Amino acid sequence: MRTLIPTLFLFVLALQCHGQVERDKALHFLGGNLFGLAGAGIAKQASDGNRIWTFVGSVAGSTLIGLAKETVDAGQNSNGWDNDDLAATILGGVTVGVTIDLFSKKDDRRRLRGRYSHMDLKTPIGPILKPQTQFVVLEGKLPALQTLGISGQELSVK
Repeated sequence: MRTLIPTLFLFVLALQCHGQVERDKALHFLGGNLFGLAGAGIAKQASDGNRIWTFVGSVAGSTLIGLAKETVDAGQNSNGWDNDDLAATILGGVTVGVTIDLFSKKDDRRRLRGRYSHMDLKTPIGPILKPQTQFVVLEGKLPALQTLGISGQELSVK
């Protein structure tokens, strides 16, 4: 109960503050979140879960997309470069980086755990199956799913 009341109070204040943010800045923040998440995932896999590189990847991913978007905006006649949009995009990546660092489980070397940490991409996972397909046209009609090999169940019509 001690944490419920301050949390509800914080949400009420956040609802009032949301009206002060432009829609464009909120969209830039969301874009920074998404591309920061992608950058963090790539950096986590490349660095075997190193926390610093995961955070750097998050900020770098959001910075790259922010710079690309503002470059496109600068080339338009009705629009221009906006440093506030770039800052909102980068802040989205920083937010994702901090969130990943706070909520991810760490191993004994303080590296992030997860399925991307020690994945060897050079070895094949299993045998590669090559599908053998044939296209069959029966009396000008399309073949049934069973003929194409898509359905595993045999259906009979009487």
